[in-house]
Amino acid sequence: MALFCIRRYGAEDEREEEEEAEAEDRARVLLERLQQQARARQLKKQREAQPQEREGPGGEGLSPGGEPGEGKGKRKRDSEEQPSAHRQKKLKTKQQPRSSSEERAGTEEAADGSSPTKKKKANRRKSKVQRERTEADSEEYIKQQENKNNFKNKSNKRKKTDEEAQEDETGRKESSEKAEGNQTTKEELPLVASGEEANCPPSSMMILGDYEEKPVQKVQPFLPQWLAQPKRVQKRIKDNLCPVRDVPGIHPRLLKKLQMNGIESFFPVQAEVIPAILQSASNGYLMGRGGYRPKDICVSAPTGSGKTLSFVIPIVQVLLDRVVCHVRALVVLPTKELAQQVSKVFNVYTDGTGLKVVLITGQKSFAKEQEMLVQKKVTGYCSLADIVVATPGRLTDHINQTPGFSLTQLRFLIVDEADRMIDDMHQNCLNQIVKAAFRGENDSGSNMLFQRTKPGPVTAASSCSPQIPLQKLLFSATLTQDPEKLQQLDLFQPRLFTSVYSEKNGDGTETEQDTNNKYTLPEGLSQYYVPCDLNSKPLLLLYFMLKMEFTRVLCFTNSREASHRLFLLVQAFGGVTVAEFSSRLAPNERKRTMKEFEQGKIQLLISTDATARGIDVKRVNYVINYDAPQFIRTYIHRVGRTARAGETGVAFSLVLRIQERRFLQMLRDAGIQDIKKHPVKGNSLKPLVQQYEGALCKLEKTVKNERAQRRA
Repeated sequence: MALFCIRRYGAEDEREEEEEAEAEDRARVLLERLQQQARARQLKKQREAQPQEREGPGGEGLSPGGEPGEGKGKRKRDSEEQPSAHRQKKLKTKQQPRSSSEERAGTEEAADGSSPTKKKKANRRKSKVQRERTEADSEEYIKQQENKNNFKNKSNKRKKTDEEAQEDETGRKESSEKAEGNQTTKEELPLVASGEEANCPPSSMMILGDYEEKPVQKVQPFLPQWLAQPKRVQKRIKDNLCPVRDVPGIHPRLLKKLQMNGIESFFPVQAEVIPAILQSASNGYLMGRGGYRPKDICVSAPTGSGKTLSFVIPIVQVLLDRVVCHVRALVVLPTKELAQQVSKVFNVYTDGTGLKVVLITGQKSFAKEQEMLVQKKVTGYCSLADIVVATPGRLTDHINQTPGFSLTQLRFLIVDEADRMIDDMHQNCLNQIVKAAFRGENDSGSNMLFQRTKPGPVTAASSCSPQIPLQKLLFSATLTQDPEKLQQLDLFQPRLFTSVYSEKNGDGTETEQDTNNKYTLPEGLSQYYVPCDLNSKPLLLLYFMLKMEFTRVLCFTNSREASHRLFLLVQAFGGVTVAEFSSRLAPNERKRTMKEFEQGKIQLLISTDATARGIDVKRVNYVINYDAPQFIRTYIHRVGRTARAGETGVAFSLVLRIQERRFLQMLRDAGIQDIKKHPVKGNSLKPLVQQYEGALCKLEKTVKNERAQRRA
């Protein structure tokens, strides 16, 4: 790359501007004068051509005096057409004066009829004087223009001057001895061009180097150490199972519970995260390891890798020895269905321990949930929950409106599907939770022995009064690595556990790759996409269900209206046991639908993204993206409903042809390269067209009836 040292002084800048203005004025005057001369010559030639035509054949330029003049003009015009466009622009000011003088000399010789040798010498002297004047002006103009662009075109100028010199040499060989004037001027051109480089006036810009093309290096983001160097977790579940008894520190009562539930081995993420949480609470839940505040933990692992159990087991074990009932663990989840699922897992492992788990998602009345959380006694309010599983909106309502509901004894704050919680930070839920956890003695209304204050620098005064630390645990399959977003969570010395990509080399060994800005999918998942048109999408779904005989299919749409219409269409077509799952249904009805799907009574479940986040739907063989997802995280969570816990599964995406390029680019940017194209021929859909048209008529009638019922 060319480097320039630019001298910037006020006097030189003003002098340069004046010189440029004068050069432009001279160039404009010269151009106008040349144009006037050209027009005058053209008029003179037209006037002389009329009497020559009347004289007969002798006036057509065949006399000895007229022959050289016309031959020179013709050769000059031919020579002007041959050079390149760049050379024409450069030599225009030089060629026009020469051709005009030679043409006038030829016409005068034809009119006088004098001897060619005398006229030739006289014309040479006249043309030489005129040529010197015009060349002087044109050379000054060319020099000034080249000096302006010298720093830009110096590297290419040498090549062009060499090419011009070669062209001039070939032109001199072809021209005859009669065109000596043209030959001399052609020999002068390369000398002038080369002399301009040597004799050019000093410029204010000095070239210090030449331009060299270099590949542009991609800028790598600077990440904190805990993001740049995470704890690696293998994503190959079946190849990296860890026996339950090999994980240190698990309570014998919980080991017995695990065996009763048929769990003999931990998945890789469970084998890494469970000991890390237990180690942070090795001295009890009142203080961290060595008396210091425990580090926060972030976990990013594929869907179906066992993230729920990785925080249920250590939390239950830490709270086994609690004496007074207080809210020690709070689990925040984005959807009601996911909260119900996590609550069930907690109930399984707290059965017989005396720990109380309360679910608050809005499925029960607000007063009923208040009765489950707190109880009013003579001495004041007392908590009835050790572990609370909640959705953000309902939890915020209880923090603000339920008297006696306190989070001042909170030890663990678990945020599942943390990336979605970060995206919904406008609800300010997490900030309210932290604020409630650090309320002072006057705010809480009770006299606590272990009064908690907001964490700050470690000093002798702050170390004298022990307090319960608040540890945050974040879990997600698509946890963001954007430090700006993670800063909103106010994490304390976090540790990141993330899965890795494993690729086999030719010798069978595995190579670990960096997982920055990439996502992981279940190992047993096969991915396909089907290019299609908008009108053929329902036919493709029916083709997969009836002709390909797919069973236990979970189909995703982008809206609940699209889900409902597709459900009515498939139902009207017949031959498939179908149900819909969306917010249109009541909670009890959704629970019943999910149970029937797991039992195999429903073969096709059409759903919105309500089931895409973390819900463990058992025995899903196929996932069909009826509407292509617009975001990569939506795609990851949708296809993650199958191939869970080391099983196999297949995912199909119906992609419109106008969406195909963007869809594939989205997957490539996320590091997903193993998706395959699965085209379906139009002939395969023809047997379904007639019955499909009948189903469309039924759908139209059904939609009209539903609209009429809503109006009524």
